[in-house]
Amino acid sequence: MLDRLNQALDHIEHCIGQPEPREVDVAELARVAATSEYHFRRLFSALAGMPLSEYVRRRRLTLAGAEVLDGRRTLLEVAVRYGYGSGEAFARAFRAVHGVGPGEARRGGATLRSQPRMSFRLVVEGSSDMRYRIVEKDAFRVVGPSTRVPLVHSGVNQAIAEFVRGIGRETLDRLAGLSDQEPQGIVSASVNLDPSRAEGTELDYHHGVVTGADAPEGADVLDVPAGTWAVFTSTGPFPHALQLLWRDVFTQWFPSNPYATRPGPEILRVCHVTPDGKEAEAELWIPVERTSPAA
Repeated sequence: MLDRLNQALDHIEHCIGQPEPREVDVAELARVAATSEYHFRRLFSALAGMPLSEYVRRRRLTLAGAEVLDGRRTLLEVAVRYGYGSGEAFARAFRAVHGVGPGEARRGGATLRSQPRMSFRLVVEGSSDMRYRIVEKDAFRVVGPSTRVPLVHSGVNQAIAEFVRGIGRETLDRLAGLSDQEPQGIVSASVNLDPSRAEGTELDYHHGVVTGADAPEGADVLDVPAGTWAVFTSTGPFPHALQLLWRDVFTQWFPSNPYATRPGPEILRVCHVTPDGKEAEAELWIPVERTSPAA
């Protein structure tokens, strides 16, 4: 998988570095990587630490910066060469990356920023393993209150914490009675995340139960089609261990296993929390599909 991802990175360089640079087609990158566009965007973001669009923008403006300093093309020619329709649009984008405008940079003495060309490689640590199982599930629904919240990569998501505090105990007890399948009990489901998974982008958050039963009148319902799920188990500091698990699933497990993500909610079930709230055992359910036939 990493070889294919690196081939996709080579394709980015081919698109932006040829004599007549062209737009980077994400669908084509996904074909080169032999995966879906959905999975490619998410895997790239997890491995690179930035959205694909941001990496392409930084690489394009790194090359543009070298041409601005070179001086053989006019600034407008450089702007058009790298896909900007006007000198003003190019100047804004250039300043956002380099901290100075292209005119200032050309006059000399300016310090520009460079986005190095990325490549992915496997670092074998071997210090721990990942506990997971593959589950086939029929269609189900997640029933429970929902809201739109920002994505937080580290620490407590205050928007979610405040939302959950506002759900009454009576409501949670009534919902718990509807739970009739795995994952059991009250769960958190995140869906409709931005493909970049950048911190601060928004997602739909559901706090409820997984069930096949009819939902109470007026309840929020998330219908989930039948499919395959990878279920990961985590034990450790809460919520830090869970956030590390999310990272490791995308940076370690997916590149090493014949599965890719597919559209659907990511479901978190907290199985046990210590009395002081500092440690927790939890399950993370990720919707997946095989990328190669089973042996």
